[in-house]
Amino acid sequence: MEEERDQTAEREEGIPFFPHHFLKEVIVMAIILAVLSVLTTFSPAPMEEKADPFITPPHIKPEWYFLANYKFLQLAEYFSVIGTWAPKVLGILTQMVIALVLILFPFFDKNPQRHPRKRPVMVTFGILAIIGYGILLYLGYVK
Repeated sequence: MEEERDQTAEREEGIPFFPHHFLKEVIVMAIILAVLSVLTTFSPAPMEEKADPFITPPHIKPEWYFLANYKFLQLAEYFSVIGTWAPKVLGILTQMVIALVLILFPFFDKNPQRHPRKRPVMVTFGILAIIGYGILLYLGYVK
């Protein structure tokens, strides 16, 4: 009778996950990685020319929420008369400064009035910023 209880207890317990099943999974993963490493070593993928992050192929267009930034970077090419460094540096730095001004804008604005009709300068500035962004967005879409 006791032997039957011991056998049923062994059957109910089963094999523990760690280390038995875990080691099997690790061995399978190691074999797969070894096979992939051998394949990539002796049969490498064809290498294309190295990508230049500052030259975008003409057929590529970013998602709609990056179109204004993309067009801004294209317009920054007009600063190349200053030097070859100017379009890259000014295109990125100008966007960073604009983002920083938008983030810090609540700290600059000390006007106690909160009603939009009593703040025509800020409302005009906001409307002009939205219009400018919309124009850049449209020009990036038309490209």
